[in-house]
Amino acid sequence: MKYYNLKNRQETVDFKTATIKSQGSQKGLFFPEIIPQFDEEFIKNLHLYSDEEIAFRCMKDFIGDEIPADVLKNIAAETISFDIPLKKINERISILELFHGPTLAFKDVGARFMSRCLSYFLKNQDKKVTVLVATSGDTGGAVAHGFYNVPGINVVILYPKNKVSAVQEKQLTALGGNISALEVDGNFDDCQTLVKQAFSDESINSELFLTSANSINVARWLPQQIYYLLALKQWKQHESQDPVIGVPSGNFGNICAGLLTYFRGLPAEHFIAACNENDVVPDYLKSHQYHPKKAVATLSNAMDVGDPSNFTRILELFGHEFDSLKNMISGYSIDDASTLETIKEVYEKYEYVLDPHSAVAFASLEQYLNENPGKKGLILGTAHPVKFPEAAEKAAHITIEVPEALYSLMKKEKKTVEIHADFEELKRFLLK
Repeated sequence: MKYYNLKNRQETVDFKTATIKSQGSQKGLFFPEIIPQFDEEFIKNLHLYSDEEIAFRCMKDFIGDEIPADVLKNIAAETISFDIPLKKINERISILELFHGPTLAFKDVGARFMSRCLSYFLKNQDKKVTVLVATSGDTGGAVAHGFYNVPGINVVILYPKNKVSAVQEKQLTALGGNISALEVDGNFDDCQTLVKQAFSDESINSELFLTSANSINVARWLPQQIYYLLALKQWKQHESQDPVIGVPSGNFGNICAGLLTYFRGLPAEHFIAACNENDVVPDYLKSHQYHPKKAVATLSNAMDVGDPSNFTRILELFGHEFDSLKNMISGYSIDDASTLETIKEVYEKYEYVLDPHSAVAFASLEQYLNENPGKKGLILGTAHPVKFPEAAEKAAHITIEVPEALYSLMKKEKKTVEIHADFEELKRFLLK
């Protein structure tokens, strides 16, 4: 499999190079030259395959012989070595719980897959590798834990000051070792801009072997397809109709992976891009005009993105055909008040506690189902509610019990370096 640069189609690389380089010239994202199709028999009989086999089959065509089959099978198995259950909230809406991994967030899947691929590719590398990543919340913790103590790799995480939850902050700042956390006086878009600048800076790249673990990286983005297959495997055991899939959407890597599985043959009725007040894509779907905005802070902070990087991949999937895209994706924007009201109502009616991101997805999907009677759907539960306890306490007046593993983490000391949203400051830190 080859990957081309969306900003320079003449630049093509293999999976290994795309994983290590993270992005191409002109800060372009890599995209697969072909969309490999699922075998019809495989999709029809998902229930006959183990989760590990599904994960391996999902990924193998994107990697080819660059990683031996036995090694890739082990990577796939380790990537999903925790429960990913589909649970029914009510008769119309189910939730795929993606928060049973080590950092209680869906990003554990992509981070674990990428860290193991990168470790395999770099096992004979003399130069120390720096993984540079921006986070709006959950990516940082997942990457920190995925790469913690991996030999030959340093991790530098940029996150916006005072704009992540207490649990999220501890998960990305308390490990130490080969993990460094930079607390940026700005928002997520500022962090992401700094990371992109670093990748295009010649002086940094001449000194460091730089790669990223954001969803701009194909090894972080592509494995997110796996849980759409695991969702369908469980969905088809109880439902005959295809699901409408609601995805909490910030940087749009997650929903882009879901749409990729759809183009490969995954049965899905429709996709919902569930956004908070950062509504660039819902606005685009209404007006056909894409206008990046400055991100605003919300309760669902991992989705506080004003210029989502992965939306360009979605446009590429649809061949930049607006009508086709609009027929398959609906966008909704849910404000904080509606998010809290949804957490409250779902808890009172169904005794299920949603985190703010999943609440945005629930409210969005519910709106769509009310507008399209007779359909059913599922949402992706992207984070455990304990990561946002204030929301559950404020909305439903309940206290979320802290898991034991998290309790010990919360007692650890926060270790960060504060910087402004200034590229020269980041540069000095990286080259010190």
